[in-house]
Amino acid sequence: MTTRKARIAFFLSLLCAACCAQAQDKLSQYVDPFIGTGGHGHTFPGAAMPFGMVQLSPDTYNREWDWCSGYHESDSSIMGFSHTHLSGTGCGDYGDILFMPTTGAIKLEPGSRQNPTQGYRSRFKKENEQSTPGYYSVYLDDHKVKVELTATTRAGYHKYTFPETNEANIIIDLEHGIDDHCTNAQIKMVSDTEVEGYRQSSGWNKDHTVYFFATFSKPFLRHGIALDGEIDTLTHSGEGNSLKAFVRYETKAAEVILVRVGISHVSVVDARKNLKAEIANHSFDEVKAASEESWEKELSKILVEGGSKEQRVCFYTALYHSLLTPNIFQDIDGHYKGMDGKIYTANGSDIYSVFSLWDTFRALNPLLTIIEPERAEDMVNSLYLKYREFGMLPLWELAAGETNCMIGYPSVPVIFDAYRKGLVRDSVEAIYSAMVNSAEHDQFGVIPYSKYGYLPADKMKESVSRTLEYAYEDWCIAMMAKSLGKAEDFQNFSKRALYYRNLFDGSTGFMRGKIDNAFVSPFNPFAESTCYTESNAWQYNLFVPHDVSGLINLFGSDEHLSRRLDELFTARIKVNGREQPEKEGYMGQYAHDNEPSHHLAYLYNYVGQGWKTQEKVREIMEKFYSTKRDGLAGNDDCGQTSAWYVFSAIGMYPVCPGTSEYVIGSPIFTKVTIQTGNGKCFMLNAPNSSPQNKYVRALTRNHEPYQFSYIRHEDIVNGGEFTFDMNSVPEKTWASIEAARPYSFNPVNQVSPPFQTSGSTIFLDSATVSLSCQTKGAQIFYSLDGSTPTIASKRYSTPLTVTMRSTLKAIASKDGWENSPILTLRFEKAELKEATSVTGLKPGLTYRYFEGQFSTVAELSKAEAKKTGIAETPSLQYAQRTENFGISFSGYIRIPTDGLFTFSVISDDGGIVYIDDQPVANNDGSHGATLATGTIALQTGYHAYRLVYFQGAGPSVLEAGIEGPDLTQQTVPKEMFFSEH
Repeated sequence: MTTRKARIAFFLSLLCAACCAQAQDKLSQYVDPFIGTGGHGHTFPGAAMPFGMVQLSPDTYNREWDWCSGYHESDSSIMGFSHTHLSGTGCGDYGDILFMPTTGAIKLEPGSRQNPTQGYRSRFKKENEQSTPGYYSVYLDDHKVKVELTATTRAGYHKYTFPETNEANIIIDLEHGIDDHCTNAQIKMVSDTEVEGYRQSSGWNKDHTVYFFATFSKPFLRHGIALDGEIDTLTHSGEGNSLKAFVRYETKAAEVILVRVGISHVSVVDARKNLKAEIANHSFDEVKAASEESWEKELSKILVEGGSKEQRVCFYTALYHSLLTPNIFQDIDGHYKGMDGKIYTANGSDIYSVFSLWDTFRALNPLLTIIEPERAEDMVNSLYLKYREFGMLPLWELAAGETNCMIGYPSVPVIFDAYRKGLVRDSVEAIYSAMVNSAEHDQFGVIPYSKYGYLPADKMKESVSRTLEYAYEDWCIAMMAKSLGKAEDFQNFSKRALYYRNLFDGSTGFMRGKIDNAFVSPFNPFAESTCYTESNAWQYNLFVPHDVSGLINLFGSDEHLSRRLDELFTARIKVNGREQPEKEGYMGQYAHDNEPSHHLAYLYNYVGQGWKTQEKVREIMEKFYSTKRDGLAGNDDCGQTSAWYVFSAIGMYPVCPGTSEYVIGSPIFTKVTIQTGNGKCFMLNAPNSSPQNKYVRALTRNHEPYQFSYIRHEDIVNGGEFTFDMNSVPEKTWASIEAARPYSFNPVNQVSPPFQTSGSTIFLDSATVSLSCQTKGAQIFYSLDGSTPTIASKRYSTPLTVTMRSTLKAIASKDGWENSPILTLRFEKAELKEATSVTGLKPGLTYRYFEGQFSTVAELSKAEAKKTGIAETPSLQYAQRTENFGISFSGYIRIPTDGLFTFSVISDDGGIVYIDDQPVANNDGSHGATLATGTIALQTGYHAYRLVYFQGAGPSVLEAGIEGPDLTQQTVPKEMFFSEH
């Protein structure tokens, strides 16, 4: 932060302190950084400053999904303390510049979790760990060393208390990283108290370098540098991709050795400057106290009163996790690395990195616009500078590298939300141009999306999710265009903001994938198919935050959308005909462990049933947040899951970032005071809130009755006061009328699209199809020759019979409303595939097992099998490892009767089912557990069956299914498989 900004911030904090209630106790006592280190939270427990460049934390393991942060509570040994960590992500990286104090013989490999004494690892006990904001400590049992860590923004501070020994060591491992590999490293022993170097790596960020400069409080007696395991005690420098080093001491009992480490993403010189400027000769306790004071200042921006102690711990830990990222990226002198690899100097604002934007645009970034407005403004500036350096607004930026992770153009809502709240004041036209460029570039299916009015499923995976995200982000651009007086852009992007309507299927009430204007079939809303991002149709179905009224039109009424929301929270997953146990983080099909669900409970306000929002939000908070180490339902994703709790606990949530509205939920605290950074405070009172009193009976704004189900941003920053009257029974009339509901774009009423209520589009002799529409009073018009229907076309009145290949197109129309999107049904007359004449078959399939890294199913045909055998059914029980392998199953399937059969494969990663050498269910490529299906007409008898599967990193899943005449949807039974073994 610049000096001028610092003075202004300090002055405003004094003003706000005069009008805000003061905390009676230190708020840091309610922060437990261990929350989220268990389960799948992926948080780290180490020392960091708010938004700091350094995250100095223990690493217990550095591979596999649950160790994305380097630490998991299930471990009982520590391999060292590195200076960079990601918080709550679903991919691993960082873990740069690892230091580890040891005693005894020099060991330069970490050893295994199963046998720590093989290397420099050490066992530890959880009761000997302590973590508070800005501080971490642990006792290393094997080395009898107490480790204490604290940090400044750009430097880490280690305090090691050694036993009496002639073999006290500090290991420096520059090969170590989290889920990456070191491509080069360098170390130099500058003196007997100074070490410098760098680590270059390739991982999630393909090219990332961290420089360091370290000072030791006591001269070391000797040192060694090892490359490829060969120790050299004479050299003072080394370079390579497997670089390790050590320094050695003789220590007295309880002797303390301090290590100060500055880091930089620019140079060793800047790392040295960072260390000198931020730590200099300050003692460990002084730096620890300063870090704690910084956290206390940040945490005090939201003061809560009432609630239980557990709720306060959940709240302030969530707020703590919300303030860890994005991270300061420029050095103390302003130098920073651009996304083009060049070195720049910051000019008047801080530069940030680690933008998990698809996750954080929903709640974290809006939270920062309230309590960290200066930082929020600098973050927008950082995104724009990255655009200038890279030519694209970031998608998921990590240390000046674009990971191309996730979907949409999520920088756009972050920028527009800040603009809408008055936090984008410089380079507005240039920033707007960057937003438009993101929506028009030729990547990630944007061009076909713009051309067809949706992203076709055969053009790119995750087509439904991408279409819905693009439509919302196009609304953001349209609204900014309107604000800037750009009428043509406003019209264009307003039209695109409604493209979500083109994927709605009225027959199922779901957003579905389309190819050539026809829905992809068959369809299972419970399956995580390739049409959706990290979710299924239930979880992405209602992502239309900018136009919920338009969504209501598609469903036909408030009641229909409300019913779908009710079903969402109760539906149990069914795959291949079997009901599955409810997953962790789920309520029915509501999945709180992932972002597409985070706004869903608040949608009841849009249909006049806010009491259901209040009920569900309380249930979510109680069910998915706790003070245990596994107290987060899923990945924290750089603070998004935590920011959801921060908002929800105080009683509101930003359903649609880019509006000025926060939709009302159910506050759990009796009083909340928020410092908004402008010398004013916002007050939320709920004096009778309790576990029983979760329903809003009435609400006042500045002591006047308030009938709306949202709070405006203007009321917050202007220092408004809202008081909730809470009750134990629902007040079903409060804010129920349409005028009281939150914002929806909905420029016109549009008829819901017609849909097929019965019949199949694939048939052997004929198909009879019935049509309907959700909009009351609408009429349906159709054509059967593929021409575009109008109200002058044939009017549908009775079911249609189709006997040949044809294309039906239909629209629904109602006077005074815009005509519906077009329904397209393609009818295909199938021909039965002849059965194969084979004899001498025996039960089972022949399997071939492969090992290696594969990215497509086809790559297995070039590999040599490590094992072959006979399998009863396609199953992973025949694999000999959990990652980087492939397996194929081949033989015959016995079809019991003539007819249409649907084959499926659920796989993580790629899997394809071939019938008679024809790919029927194609789930190829690297992805999470998703479902692929396909239908084929088969004659009674034997048909060649082959399933080919590969698995990369992460969890492995494989299941083969079938559905057809006399066969309900199920896993293919073993009695149907045969081979010639």
